[in-house]
Amino acid sequence: MEIGSVITELSGLVDRELVRVCDRYLSGPAPLVKAMRYSLEAGGKRIRPGLVLLTSDLFGGSRQAALIPAAAIEMVHTFSLIHDDLPAMDNDDFRRGRPTNHKVFGEATAILAGDGLLAFAFELIAKHYPGSAEQATALIRELAEATGPGGMTGGQVLDMTFGESGRDLAAVEKIHALKTAALIRAAVRMGAISAGVADLSAVSEYGLNLGLAFQVVDDYLDQTSTQGDLGKRTGKDGDANKPNYALVAGGTQAAYDRAKALVEAAKAALTDFGPSAEPLRQIADLVLTRKK
Repeated sequence: MEIGSVITELSGLVDRELVRVCDRYLSGPAPLVKAMRYSLEAGGKRIRPGLVLLTSDLFGGSRQAALIPAAAIEMVHTFSLIHDDLPAMDNDDFRRGRPTNHKVFGEATAILAGDGLLAFAFELIAKHYPGSAEQATALIRELAEATGPGGMTGGQVLDMTFGESGRDLAAVEKIHALKTAALIRAAVRMGAISAGVADLSAVSEYGLNLGLAFQVVDDYLDQTSTQGDLGKRTGKDGDANKPNYALVAGGTQAAYDRAKALVEAAKAALTDFGPSAEPLRQIADLVLTRKK
């Protein structure tokens, strides 16, 4: 199947699962639930949950079982976007082509909506993952490590203080590894865990390189696209002193070349899996050529 069709299929599965688990398990004050679902159900590329499902498929896992960790990682990703858009962070007005959460519901409710999604993600795995207790524990551990101070949250702090101790590529890549790549790496590891796999080394290498490539392409698009293209503000990184690879490396061509090398490294990590890993290789190629 052509990779575009695969992504459309996976996105549809994830969207339906998010609605299902929210309808069935999400409770709380109506204004909070409405704000949580506003951002969670706004669409998007669904790359992270798609990677959970594709990696589970690679190892012969149950797609039905993998849908719970897939939904959970999308909740964590959405939490990070809500908080990233806040005035105290990046102060963005648009996300996924429509007003950001705090613009619709107010700053306080947006903060709590992000908090609610983060907590609900772990509750979902702990209470409703259909696999073993050992797998559920491992999934929670992966998601917590990728989200916490040694992952996405720590990366956000380094992003906010970028430039205080220099603006070199090593600093940029460290931030990218924590803020973006940690969660993408966790996605493929969670897919493998859901399928009962113990050796996560190859998929970890794939996920890390793919995550770095994803963020470098994001940096490239920030410099070459418009808000209409991406559904969010562009060209902001220079003014805001953000760790943008294209700006620090000397131009968009340098960023594209780096992203291409990272994509090749990601695909090389899957060599031993042969044709069965082709969807994951095609995802890597798609990251390099995406327009939004």
